[in-house]
Amino acid sequence: MDSSPPTKRRRKTKSEGTNENDKSSSSPVVVFAHGAGAPSSSDWMLRWKDMLKNALNAVEVVTFDYPYIAGGKKKAPPKAEKLVEFHKDIVKKTTDKYPGHPLILAGKSMGSRVSCMVAAEVDIDVSAVICLGYPLKAMNGAVRDETLLQLTIPVMFVQGSKDGLCPLEKLEAVCKKMKIHNELYVINGGDHSFKIGKKHLQIEGSTQDQAEDLAVEGVSSFVSRCLKGK
Repeated sequence: MDSSPPTKRRRKTKSEGTNENDKSSSSPVVVFAHGAGAPSSSDWMLRWKDMLKNALNAVEVVTFDYPYIAGGKKKAPPKAEKLVEFHKDIVKKTTDKYPGHPLILAGKSMGSRVSCMVAAEVDIDVSAVICLGYPLKAMNGAVRDETLLQLTIPVMFVQGSKDGLCPLEKLEAVCKKMKIHNELYVINGGDHSFKIGKKHLQIEGSTQDQAEDLAVEGVSSFVSRCLKGK
């Protein structure tokens, strides 16, 4: 449920021109799932794919489209639980293609929720989960924390402070109850897609790029600590 349109900007990354064969087996492979309302080809997904690949020195960031939206379809998304098997198949194909590389699951909104469900499966060896705008609050207002409380894989949440689908006080309460290491990075002024209003940026003396770059640095540090602990 992507609540705001993506900003149309692509930034050049340090990884451009890098020979993928030079990356060692310590470089992670990332499977990155899109949100409910936009496919993997959206500007938001393409931008964050580039940033994650560069920041994590990933051998690859694999994106895909869930069947309900693939090929330009405009169907309503099914329940997240119904997407788990398809997502698992993508993960297994990725690990077969990149054996020996640590696996990171990442997702935007609904994709982060499905990623957590996949990570909870016993036959998937995941090093960490990155949730970009986790949709903690259901449409009826209920807190969807069941999967999070079952996780045994380290997880990081990147959330906008103005995200209506994930009130920070509710997420912080869930984080305290989780049995696995978790971290929360807040993009001050950001909405569900991390978009920050111009007035807020002016007051902070910052830019959208700077705010997102700091968030990605936080993700990179989190993943590095997770991989060192394995």
